[in-house]
Amino acid sequence: MAANTVLAYGRDLERFEAWVEQSGLTDHLAPSLRELGSYLGFLRDEGLAPPSIARHLVALKMFYRFLRLEERVKQSAVELLSSPNLWERIPQVLNPESVEKLLAAPQPDDRFCLRDRALLETLYATGSRASEVVHLKLQDLHLDSGFCKCLGKGNKQRVVPLGRPAIKALREYLANFRSKLTRGVSDCPWVFVSRGGRALTREMLWILIKKYVRRAGLNAKVSPHTLRHSFATHVLAGGADLRTVQELLGHANIRTTQHYTHVDRDRLKAIHRQYHPRG
Repeated sequence: MAANTVLAYGRDLERFEAWVEQSGLTDHLAPSLRELGSYLGFLRDEGLAPPSIARHLVALKMFYRFLRLEERVKQSAVELLSSPNLWERIPQVLNPESVEKLLAAPQPDDRFCLRDRALLETLYATGSRASEVVHLKLQDLHLDSGFCKCLGKGNKQRVVPLGRPAIKALREYLANFRSKLTRGVSDCPWVFVSRGGRALTREMLWILIKKYVRRAGLNAKVSPHTLRHSFATHVLAGGADLRTVQELLGHANIRTTQHYTHVDRDRLKAIHRQYHPRG
């Protein structure tokens, strides 16, 4: 599994450990269904979204399966728990006008304008995850051919096209600014680097996005993943088929991609008008 996934599961089990201590659970090797239900209720009270609760449950199930293989438990009630319904809330999506505002937020007098503009353009042009963009290497860029290679979940590589604005922004950044950031650092492989030639982190990317979101006057809840949601919704609205969008996003299951068909209300209205007898 990806390093970020391993870290996430580790944090989930640490949260369960903390709950076991504070709840006074007498035997963590044999929790009852009622006790495990209380834990899920605790996660909901903590304000966790359904996808996060589902991941916590997966971590817990894998932990008890491990204990069973080690012959430390015979069976566990955790297998009887079902995951919460996912995608109960519609993903936040920016309209094209708001995306344009965000992409134009880096200004020439900003110290890292060329890098940040190229970064935002790449996020929206490819629909990539934050981790995929910050780990993008120079050898993954093929600007003359208009595409890049992204390394996604499960170390699966996919080819994603780059639009003309993204290619232009990347060329300007690589030609006029990146060398200033990597001065004194030999063989730096990363496309997007911080001062001193180090690779950007997801946390740094989050901070940058929030900075430009505020400047553009957009909803404060906009995150790097919002651009991924927006990419998928806009491509579908433009007429792309679902299978192509699945390939672009790197979804293992097309059911995940299908959720975006429920996001674009204009598309739904158009389909309703076209096919409903009283539309």
